[in-house]
Amino acid sequence: MTEDFSRLAEDIASIYATDTIFILGKGPSVDEIRPEVFSGSLVIGLNDAERIAPADATIFHGAWVKRALRENGEKSRVYITSTDFSSDKAKVVRAPFMPLSQDTSDLMMQRFLSPEFTIEEILFISALKLARYVAEYRGRPQTVYMVGFDFSPSTGYAHAISEDFAPDSAAEKAAKISIQEFFLLNTLYVLRNSDLDVVHVGNRAFSQISTSELNDRFVPHSRRDGDAAGGRHLVGVTAELTTNHFGDRHRLERMIRAAAAAGADFVKLQKRDVDTFYSQDQLKSAYVSPFGKTFGDYRHALELSRDDFAFVDQLCKELGVTWFASILDQPSFEFMLQFDPELVKLPSTISEHTDYLSYVASSYRKGIVLSTGMTDLAFEKWVLETFTRMETLYLMQANSAYPTPQQDCQVAVVRHYHDLSKSDPRIVPAYSSHDFGWLGSALAAAAGARMIEKHVKLGNTEWAHFDAVAVDLTTPAFKEYIDKIREAELIIGSEEKKVNSSEHHKYFRKSG
Repeated sequence: MTEDFSRLAEDIASIYATDTIFILGKGPSVDEIRPEVFSGSLVIGLNDAERIAPADATIFHGAWVKRALRENGEKSRVYITSTDFSSDKAKVVRAPFMPLSQDTSDLMMQRFLSPEFTIEEILFISALKLARYVAEYRGRPQTVYMVGFDFSPSTGYAHAISEDFAPDSAAEKAAKISIQEFFLLNTLYVLRNSDLDVVHVGNRAFSQISTSELNDRFVPHSRRDGDAAGGRHLVGVTAELTTNHFGDRHRLERMIRAAAAAGADFVKLQKRDVDTFYSQDQLKSAYVSPFGKTFGDYRHALELSRDDFAFVDQLCKELGVTWFASILDQPSFEFMLQFDPELVKLPSTISEHTDYLSYVASSYRKGIVLSTGMTDLAFEKWVLETFTRMETLYLMQANSAYPTPQQDCQVAVVRHYHDLSKSDPRIVPAYSSHDFGWLGSALAAAAGARMIEKHVKLGNTEWAHFDAVAVDLTTPAFKEYIDKIREAELIIGSEEKKVNSSEHHKYFRKSG
């Protein structure tokens, strides 16, 4: 048992580089917490709390939870339960349930300190036990925020819990909630000087921080609604997810939330028709991945379904970011039209597919992002003659090498596109960063880029190929990258020459 849960802790913790864990309850104080706070950190949900925010692990023992998950959809990577619950999407791990009685409360704390994992009637005890496994795997202390534990039955649940599936009466719920507060205080005492720093979020006498303080800790005011995505910046930053979601909607949601929390204006995906884009020989060739034994198995697993894209569309609307996709072939282009996208990207990899590019140019009227890697001035001439009917044409300087050597970034091409935009206002200069770090992107902004794209990933795996230049969303690196772009914007300022309030003359011209 101990070995199984140690391995489970390793699985759910390995994609996050932060030493932060959230244990999620269902109290209404959760409504005061900005959703991006949870991005990039491990979340452990209790019962059906995953309806509030997606969880990495959900722990439950009540049979009623199965109905809640069935009717609301599963949003957890792993389910730890004592029931016969099964899932086609997530991993299910069994553990014994230990009911609470007056005679067994002391034994519960003994079990908490033991190496064996059990599901306790006071579920957050088991969640903290799982957090201890994570701390052991990571080899360093973890900060555990307990959110949604208001211990006030009269105030009800968070807004996301629109229907209560638990069969208990109001009196039974009140009794269970009141006793939980006692056990939390007891557990906080037991965990003093341990590898878990447990922080209760709320307005109780023992709460270490309030919900607003938690928001401030994870989402600085400079990244609040006033600076939200959607073109309000001089330079729109695109988080290029490629297929680093692996076709896993849970992972996909985490990546989008993390990118939005870091300050991205756009998120970008990919779409291709696997069976026609690749040859049959390519699809049948051997390939090592968790999805099968062939390259075809791998590529099919990475593709998102219509339901996945509909989910992305709704999520991005909630977060205030714009999503679009690199669309690599005509069947995929026609498929994506059902979402009425504001932008369509045509990547460098298909720059020689001129029949398809011409089809898009003649049939699409909104914005097109066209990456110009592996092309020259002859291709530019063809593009300007062909792409004449859309509202906006983003010409995106790119080099297809990963990583791009500094001498091949050619940020000066962005300045060339900026010059073109003066005679054709449909043109928007842009830059796709395949180079390391932020410097090339900041210089591109200075050269006139109004969209900058950066590849992102969510941790590393042993089997998948990641671009060396992709920024890990489980670390602060992407936010730091965007902060540098915003700093560059500030320094670039306006093209209008004027006297600034910070200026003053040292020598004044004498009158008379």
